[in-house]
Amino acid sequence: MAQTITLYVDGACRGNPGLGGWGAYIITESEEHKIFGGEPDTTNNRMELTAAIEGVKFCPTDAKLIIWTDSNYVKQGITEWIHGWKKKNWKDVKNPDLWKLLDATCQGREIEWNWIKGHAGHAGNEMADQLANLGADQTLASMKNLALKADKSSNDKKKDEKDWLLDDPFGFDSMESNVQDESEVLDGMESAHIENENFSTETNNQASTLASVAVPESSTTHPHIVITPRTKQVYGPRQLILDTETTGFYFQDSDRIVEVGAIEMVNRKLTGSSIHIYINPQKPVGDSENIHGISDAFLKDKPVYAEIAEVLFEYLKGAEIIAHNATFDMNFLNMEFKRAGFSRLSEVCEVTDTLAMAKNKHPGQKNSLDALVRRYEIPQRDRTFHGALLDAEILADVYLAMTGGQVAFDMDSLSESEQRDAQNARENLPILELPVIYPSEQELEEHEMWVKQFEEKHGTACLFTK
Repeated sequence: MAQTITLYVDGACRGNPGLGGWGAYIITESEEHKIFGGEPDTTNNRMELTAAIEGVKFCPTDAKLIIWTDSNYVKQGITEWIHGWKKKNWKDVKNPDLWKLLDATCQGREIEWNWIKGHAGHAGNEMADQLANLGADQTLASMKNLALKADKSSNDKKKDEKDWLLDDPFGFDSMESNVQDESEVLDGMESAHIENENFSTETNNQASTLASVAVPESSTTHPHIVITPRTKQVYGPRQLILDTETTGFYFQDSDRIVEVGAIEMVNRKLTGSSIHIYINPQKPVGDSENIHGISDAFLKDKPVYAEIAEVLFEYLKGAEIIAHNATFDMNFLNMEFKRAGFSRLSEVCEVTDTLAMAKNKHPGQKNSLDALVRRYEIPQRDRTFHGALLDAEILADVYLAMTGGQVAFDMDSLSESEQRDAQNARENLPILELPVIYPSEQELEEHEMWVKQFEEKHGTACLFTK
C-alpha cells in the first residue's frame, strides 16, 4: 500500500522583488525531511511555486501527497485556474515557466491541495516559513562569499600590474610581510561561518538558484521572537488579547508554557502589532499535542522561557491583558516569570477575563470560545488545532462583539491619518449664506401688542424689552 506524505510548503521574499527563499517540510510515515533554497532576485509568488515544485519532486511518485500552503495563488492556481490557462495557451499568465513545471511535476500523482492561514501558529506552516527564510539567508551568504572572492581576484590582478610602489621605495614591504590581505581574512571568516552553520552550498558564477538541501534536525536554528510593529498609530491605553498553549492544565504540577501569542488593540482598534513565541518546555508535551498540535520534535530547538522572558515581559507590562479563562493563562505566566526572576505579570498588568464576561452576559449557556464564535457569527477559521496567535485573533473579534457599542468620540482615539481626514473635511465644508427673514409690519404690530398685554398682566416688563 502506498504511503501518505504530508508537505508544508512556503515561500519568502525580502523586497518582492528581491532576495527570496523557499522551504518544504516533508513528513512521511517514518521520518521528516526539510529542504530549502533561494534566489537573489525573485518574487514571493515564484518562491511559493518553487517550494511546491521542489516538495513534490522530493517525494516518491506512488505516494499520496497532502500539501498545505498558505498561498491561495498556488492552491487555486493548481486546482482551478490552470485549466483555463491551458485552454488560452498560457496567454497573459505570470510565471508560466513555473506553472508549467508544477503541472508537469504533478502529473500522474495523487495530490490533495489545502490552504492554511499563514503565521497563525500551525507548527508545520511555521517550520516551512523558517526553512524559506533559511533559504534566503543561505542565498545571501553565498552572494557575499562570491563578492568577496571577486574582490580578492580583482586585488590579485592589481598586484600583478607594474607600479612604482612595487619597487618598495620606502621599505614598507619588510614591515607588512606578515599581514594577511584583508579580503583573505574576510573570505576565511565567511567560509568558516558557512561551515559552522552546516550549510552545504553549491553556486554557479551568477549565484542563481540554489539546489535543495536536506537538513538534519540538529541544524535548524532557534526561531526568533516574532514581534510585528504597529501598522497604524493610535493613542490611548494598550490592550493585549492574549493566549497561551501549555503542556497540561496544572501550573503547580510542573506543566509549562509552549506557546504565547498576543495582539495589540488601542481604543477598539487593532494596531497591527503582535508577539508570537514558541518555547521549549524542557519536558514532554504529552497528550496536550492532541490539542495544540505542537510536538516535542518541533519544540526541541526552540528557546527556553528564561531566554525570552525579558522581551516578553517588556512587551506585556503596563497593558490590560484580555484572555479567555484568564486565570489559567495568568497562573502559568506568573509561574514562568517568577522562575525566570521577574515580578508576577498580574502585578504590572490589569486583567480582563472574557469567560467571566460571557457568563454574566449569557448565564446558563455554553461560553467556550468556539460557542461564542458561533453565537456572535464570527467568521470561521481553521481550528483543527488550537494555536495561541490564532486564538488571540479570534478572541479579539469575540471581545469586540461582546463589548459592542459606541466607540469613543475623543479625537485622541483616532489615528493620525483619521485626524487629518477629519480636519480636511472641516476645512473643505462649503460656506453657506443663511437667509435673513425680517418680520412684516403687521407681525411687528402684533408683537408689540402682545408685549403690552404681558406687562399689564404681570406688572413687570417683558424679557424682550429689557
